Amino acid sequence: MTDLTSDFLGIKSPNPFWLASAPPTDKEYNVRRAFEAGWGGVVWKTLGEEGPPVVNVNGPRYGVIYGADRRVLGINNIELITDRPLQTNLEEIAAVKADYPDRAVIVSIMVPCEEAAWKAILPRVAETGADGIELNFGCPHGMSERGMGSAVGQVPEYIEMVTRWCKEHYDKPVIVKLTPNITDIRYPARAAHNGGADAVSLINTVSSITSVNLDNFSPEPSIDGKGSHGGYCGAAVKPIALNMVAEIARDPETAGLPISGIGGVTTWRDAAEFLALGAGNVQVCTAAMTYGFKVVQEMISGLSDYLDDKGMTLPELIGRSVPNVTDWQYLNLNYVTKARIDQEDCIKCGRCYAACEDTSHQAITMSADRVFEVQDDECVACNLCVNVCPVEGCITMEELAPGAMDQRTGKPVEPDYANWTTHPNNPASRPAAE
Repeated sequence: MTDLTSDFLGIKSPNPFWLASAPPTDKEYNVRRAFEAGWGGVVWKTLGEEGPPVVNVNGPRYGVIYGADRRVLGINNIELITDRPLQTNLEEIAAVKADYPDRAVIVSIMVPCEEAAWKAILPRVAETGADGIELNFGCPHGMSERGMGSAVGQVPEYIEMVTRWCKEHYDKPVIVKLTPNITDIRYPARAAHNGGADAVSLINTVSSITSVNLDNFSPEPSIDGKGSHGGYCGAAVKPIALNMVAEIARDPETAGLPISGIGGVTTWRDAAEFLALGAGNVQVCTAAMTYGFKVVQEMISGLSDYLDDKGMTLPELIGRSVPNVTDWQYLNLNYVTKARIDQEDCIKCGRCYAACEDTSHQAITMSADRVFEVQDDECVACNLCVNVCPVEGCITMEELAPGAMDQRTGKPVEPDYANWTTHPNNPASRPAAE
């Protein structure tokens, strides 16, 4: 069994699976149970400054998007940061860390964007013995209206400023949690890096309304007939998260900046994808809220088995895919494929035909006895048929060898790499007319 011991910023944990700052990490009772279930670390639910506790709603806090089988694909939440007293949280953090010295304990913090507020809370967090802090610059609801959370995370100058304050007043790792509610994730990541951040974590939740109650016409969750936007997380946000992690990992200005990957990690395979795109570990929330703490055991065994099969170590997986992430303009235009249908596996459902005929390129024919075949002279290799086919492996994409005739274009496949930057249809590939 592959050793999954993780070393993230010098913080050791038995595996790279941490619980994200959220309801599952709100109190000592939860965190102890999580560690007993096998989680390698936790990010304690976000603490606020000393004073009257934050007030959460007393009605529903979650809206859900379901798959056809009622599987939870995404959860929208309107819950705020911890509503438990600061001192209570600090005492519990200290107790947990003392009893689980081999597990990572990170404290998420969100206080007003004033140096005095950060300077006041950081020494108290340091006294707990926690391994580091995570600056919550991502929460898109409730706190952002008060000038915190994503209100800070959307302004790179603020990110850099607060990060510098924390590095000046705290001597353990500082992780900056980034909001996805921004046009280009590279700018806040660069700001965190310039401010001295030891790492970034992403993504926080996506600002959203998941549904509308069509009886009282209130967004869900409905509070006395009214609703509000909240933060969306779960499997549905994984594509957004993977892209943003990859953008930071391959940006020359942030290359090498450690990343804690968050967003839809439900299985070991999800985790492996984040790690391959440059994350040093992953944080999980929705999967634990949906299936319970023991879901981590499948993640641990699955990732270990995968690494065994590949003959790889955990450090060798991290960043393995980054060199293969590129911009569209550099994709090889001489790489030609065609769809192929395995007639023995085909169940004659016709979904490939309907999708191609109605919404794509009319490249699949259907005979009277429902035999479906690909017409190479029309197939543009979009692979929509592969994606809608309910039988895994029934439809595949076959690469045409160099020199083979592409029946759609009537030209042989060129052997050399070529991309849009040099294509004759690209006006930028030609000198400007004098």
